Formats: sequence, C-alpha cells, structure tokens
Amino acid sequence: MSGHLYGVGLGPGDPELITLKAARLVEHADVIVYHSARHGRSVARSIAADLLRAEQIEEALIYPVTTERTDDYRSVLEEFYDRCAQRLAEHLDAGRKVVVLCEGDPFFYGSYMHLHKRLAGRYPTTVVPGVTSVSGAAAELGRPLVERDEVLTVLPGTLPAEELAERLAATDSAAVLKLGRTFGNVRDALEQAGRLPDAWYVERATTDKQRMQRLGDVDPETVPYFSVAILPSRVHEETRKALVESAPAGEGVGEVVVVGLGPAGREWLTPQAQDALAAADDLIGYGPYLDRVPPNARQRRHPSGNTVESERAVHALELAEQGRRVAVVSSGDPGVFAMATAVLEVAAEERWRHVPVRVLPGLTAAHAVASRIGAPLGHDYCVLSLSDRLKPWDVIADRLAAAAAADLVIAIYNPASKTRRHQVAEARDLLLKHRSADTPVVIGRDVGGPEEDVRVVRLADLDPAEVDMRCLLIIGSSQTRVAGGTVFTPRRYPA
Repeated sequence: MSGHLYGVGLGPGDPELITLKAARLVEHADVIVYHSARHGRSVARSIAADLLRAEQIEEALIYPVTTERTDDYRSVLEEFYDRCAQRLAEHLDAGRKVVVLCEGDPFFYGSYMHLHKRLAGRYPTTVVPGVTSVSGAAAELGRPLVERDEVLTVLPGTLPAEELAERLAATDSAAVLKLGRTFGNVRDALEQAGRLPDAWYVERATTDKQRMQRLGDVDPETVPYFSVAILPSRVHEETRKALVESAPAGEGVGEVVVVGLGPAGREWLTPQAQDALAAADDLIGYGPYLDRVPPNARQRRHPSGNTVESERAVHALELAEQGRRVAVVSSGDPGVFAMATAVLEVAAEERWRHVPVRVLPGLTAAHAVASRIGAPLGHDYCVLSLSDRLKPWDVIADRLAAAAAADLVIAIYNPASKTRRHQVAEARDLLLKHRSADTPVVIGRDVGGPEEDVRVVRLADLDPAEVDMRCLLIIGSSQTRVAGGTVFTPRRYPA
C-alpha cells in the first residue's frame, strides 16, 4: 500500500497562522520534507519547529543553486526536482505519510508544486492551503487589497521592468513578489507607472523580523528575497479620506487606551492588548517601550523620554479629542508604577472629562519574575518602589520598615538607576533589622528579554552593584523557602 503525499501551507511566518489541519498533519507525519539553500536553514521548518517530533524522518531538499548565476539554471533545477521526487517516492512506496512544508501557500509561487507535478499522478495527494505572504503583508499594513470591483494583479519581480510598469499602470491593486536583487527593477517600474507614491514595502511579514515602510524610502541593498511590494486598494483609501473630510467639526471624539505590554515580547501580551494596539491610530509612549510594538505604516508613533508622563497624557488626550484612537503604551501593567495613573490624573481635569479613557492590564514584572523562580508571592505580599523622584526617601524607608515588621514578602520596583545608587544598600540594611541574614532575595533582570537573569541570594549578600533599573527584587518573608532551584512562600502561616 502506498503512502500519502501532503503539500502543507504554513502561512507567511507567524506560527499562529498555521491552520489546524496543517498542524495536525505535520504532527502526525512520518516524513517531514523542507527546502533550503546550501546554508541548510529552512524558513518553512522554523515556522513548524514546535510541531515536529524527534522520531520523524526529516528530508532536507537543498537547492544546488539559488541566486548564483548559471547558464543552465532551469535544467539544473529540473534535475534537482527529479532527484527529490525519487527520494520522496521511496518513502511513499514504503507506505509513509510524507508532509512537504511550504511557507505561505503550496500553490502560490511555492517549490512544492514541482514535486506535485512529478508525484501527484502516482500517489494519493492532498494540498493544504496556507495564508499567503500577500495576505499577511496587507493585514500587517492595515490596508485592504481590493474593494468593490477592483482588480488585484500578482506579479513576479523577475519580469522585465517595462512589462512590470505596463501591468502596474493597468491594474487597480497589485502585489509584487520575488524581490531581493530584483528590487531595483520593481522600484523603477512603479515609478514609470506613476504608482511609486502609493507603494508599500513589507519584509518577512508577521514575523518578529518584520519591516514595513514606504517602498520609495527602502534601500535596495537591504532587501531580502522574502519581501513583497504592495499597491493597496485605491477605492478604500479614497473612501476613507472622504469620510474623514466630511465628518462634522467637533464630532467623533476618539478615545485613549492605556495598554500594558507586559515585561517583554509579544508572547507576554494579552489578546485584548494586541487588539487595542492594532486598532490604534496613534501610539504614544517612552521610546524603548514603543519600540517593542511592531511598526505599522498606517499608524503615527510619538516616542518621548522617561520623565514626561504628564506631557504624554496631555498629548494623548489632545489627539483623542480630534477623533483619533490613541494607545498609550506602558511596560508591565500600566496601573503598577506606570502610565495609567499619569493619564487618569490629567484626564480628571475638567478640560478633558469628555474624552473616554480605558486601562488594559498587563503582566507586571513582580509576577513575571516570581513565575521564573517558583512562587515567592504565594502568601501575603506588598509592592514598593524605591524611586524617590515622586516621594521622599523617608516615606519609602518608613513603608519598608512597616512591611518588614509585618513579615510581608516585598516586591521592590525601580530599585536603582544610574543616578540613584544608595537606596538598595539602605533598604538592605533596614530590612536586616527585621529579617534574618539568610532571607532569600530573588533578583530578576530583563525577564522575558534576551538578557534574562534570575538569581537567588541571601539578604545579607545583596550587592547594590549588581542591581540596576532593569531589575526587580523579591524579598522573602520569614516563611519563604528555597528548595532546589525554586523559591516559594507557603500558603499557611504558623499560628
């Protein structure tokens, strides 16, 4: 009995865009097949990596040529596909389920189709469609491809510039693929067709390496093969502008949404926060936090420094008053030593009370650090900031002493900065008046980020030189225990 051949589309790059059917087939395959250049790295395999099993057979189909120049390019590839098809036929003859991984859609400029032509007539075959790079790019841009009776034209960048220009001038909307070294010709064709001002560039759509910008501003030397040029719907843009221009003055007040980004990357972001960021017209925030939000060409970004919270709040309310949907981004949870209070303080003034303000929670740093080490916050705890920028140090010291005397676990935010170095040492010495020298202290740095480091030290050994603004400290109570590599505070307190 022969096996079964599957051409499985994985979408443009984000593993969450893999369909349920594609995921099921990949997980249950006997043989996993993917293409790669000579370096051996496969984009398709990287997308599906979390679905693969150690016992599966992997067949890497390594192209003999990619961008190299050769006088016999087509015949070299035809012979390559003949050899690959024979390799897969041996698995199919043995009755195995063979899944060919395909970035995007298998039948949309995909390499799988060359295997399909050679094998589909001889073996049972199923093709599973995937989200194309064109759809992914349009979604990330926030711009529809076609509306009403518009015509969408999909073109390879390998066409001569003259032919590209002719086709681009004649269509409503377009997507041009296979860029890389063809980008210069594509740009020239768009300019010749009078469409360059409307064109957008999207690189590695939906991935963490995504880049989007006006195509005319792109440096040709920076363009990889996995990129696409988009001419979005003209009807949609014209309709949108007309609606904005016809809106009565003073009507249509927007809103301000204060969004918690969590402590690090996209996986820490709630779906509710992702939705608010995607729907926003304007993004406002401290520059490094704003950089964590993937750029979207339709949105305006307003980065600012770290000590201008009130100014940011006023700016957000002014934009919302003009009808804009504004997202004010904040690291962690916006209600924990962050932007929510700053915005609400200003919004409470009579001048702004007609502007709606919402706050969306995020995973706060204390909980992120605690999760990495166990459950040190498993019983009563308090949260304190060592920053004396907005409150006197005497107040901080009194609160630390009270929390220590009450035997609470203490999560300490903002322990130090470049200009604030004495507080950690003073806090340690104050706590030692109430706690054992052996009290465990968790030092969490850049949790969720590339420089993540979580360590446990004795309270007496807490070194201020090892603590900076990117750290959060968790000071244990008298009951907090260290067991192996974990720290936890029991739920029950002794009578």
